[in-house]
Amino acid sequence: MELNAYRIMWLFVFFDLPTETKKDRRNASQFRGNLIKDGFSMMQFSVYIRHCASGESADVHEKRIHRLVPPLGKVSVLRITDKQFGMIINYLGKTKQDAVATPTQLELF
Repeated sequence: MELNAYRIMWLFVFFDLPTETKKDRRNASQFRGNLIKDGFSMMQFSVYIRHCASGESADVHEKRIHRLVPPLGKVSVLRITDKQFGMIINYLGKTKQDAVATPTQLELF
């Protein structure tokens, strides 16, 4: 199967979780930790991203996120193609930053 910028997916997870109680803080921390264990990287404090080689792979991770959602708070998942992700513009202060490079994929036969 040929890699294609329209088949490769990026998942964004946006969340706003309560941190008022010790239990809330633990739930929020566990949620972030589980995202990292599942291969997500922090883009901003409450925004995590993950590269997926295909829509099917993205489906697996979306289902996993669904199971990880804490009892309180808001979690949103956005799926975009690699082609769309390639058009992102990032700034650090006034300095324009390069987009995150697409991870190298190994194809096994």
